[in-house]
Amino acid sequence: MLSNIELLRHILDEVSFILSVVNGKSKDFVINDPVLSRAIIRSLEIIGEASSKVHPDFKSVYSKIEWRKMSDTRNRLIHNYFGVDYDIVWDIITSKLPDLEEEIQIIISENE
Repeated sequence: MLSNIELLRHILDEVSFILSVVNGKSKDFVINDPVLSRAIIRSLEIIGEASSKVHPDFKSVYSKIEWRKMSDTRNRLIHNYFGVDYDIVWDIITSKLPDLEEEIQIIISENE
């Protein structure tokens, strides 16, 4: 079983990956590139899966993180793969992931 910090490192790796591959690209470019869009969806799935495995006590200490939304997003992507709403995905990328990256970095540094 992975520790909370190991799970956070997985989340951070995927968030950093997404932010790096979309940097400087438009929403239309990302959505219309099948390899890129599939990679991003997979990374969001990994983020959600890892967040669901973080211990509840740890989550309560860091309640600012939207743990439930991450796992809910993963579930929607996994179970509704023919109906991915890329407007929502793009909003997550642009408005949620930069802050999440920073918050996860802080939590990891506080717990090392």
